[in-house]
Amino acid sequence: MTATNHISDPYHVPVLLAEALDALAIQPDGIYVDCTFGGGGHARAILDKLGPTGKLVGFDQDADAKQNLPADERLLFIPQNFRHLSRFLRLHKIVGVDGILADLGVSSHQFDEADRGFSTRFDAPLDMRMDARGEVTAAQVLQTYSEQALHKFFEQYGEVTNAKTLAKTIVEQRGKQPMATINQFKAVLQPIVKGNPNKYFAQVFQALRIEVNDEMGALKEMLSQLPQVLKPGGRAAIISFHSLEDRLVKNFFRDGRFEEVPDENPFENSKIQSALRVISKKPIIPSAAEMKINPRSRSAKLRVAERKL
Repeated sequence: MTATNHISDPYHVPVLLAEALDALAIQPDGIYVDCTFGGGGHARAILDKLGPTGKLVGFDQDADAKQNLPADERLLFIPQNFRHLSRFLRLHKIVGVDGILADLGVSSHQFDEADRGFSTRFDAPLDMRMDARGEVTAAQVLQTYSEQALHKFFEQYGEVTNAKTLAKTIVEQRGKQPMATINQFKAVLQPIVKGNPNKYFAQVFQALRIEVNDEMGALKEMLSQLPQVLKPGGRAAIISFHSLEDRLVKNFFRDGRFEEVPDENPFENSKIQSALRVISKKPIIPSAAEMKINPRSRSAKLRVAERKL
């Protein structure tokens, strides 16, 4: 199967496929990691470029991803969150890898599976767990978080314009109205919707999903492990879909830390030297043709870095 065939994958159309493959500069006998196996589109394209001695390690915490595993002995699948990257590589006696890819987007399959609770298009239990083994659902977050905690993540992760009002409404109504399903939750929010309802609900649901799955925490943990996991000269290619994710990737690649580093700070005695060298000075974005074929790719940004020699 060639890379050109992957566009028809109904599970998830791989975003920035050609660009990601170029970024990884794949060696036929190399060891690569796909941190977000999903529909296997990126993974199959990597396998196409590997020779008989090459190896690909695929991570995915979503049990549904197992349906997409190709029968290929060069592939090792690990059904775990990529935050456990170095631990499981060590477990399988993999000392260093030549390249790491992560596509941080939610797959089309996850949005289209009504009972997962990711999409505002269907009524279903408010679940939103990427990993069904996780303990906390979206409904539990709404029932148990303080008003302050709700306000914070809706503002940070969803950039919801009236996050404070939203948090206040949830806390006021959760003892009076049920919020266990998508439609019940939307009904509670209906009086306070700002602007376009579809956009508003999309932002609210995005924030809730990021919180339920600790997506920012997992991303930070994975990025922190890159310098020890990559071989010198090995590359990391990260595709993000949210400005917060992109900022974390950009800052870590450039400075070896997650917060912004001021240009001149008299109190900053020693600047942390990043173990990575930035390859893409600006984020790589999809072509107009790709955006037309796959509208979900519009917000995608690919950043590439290389482990310093």
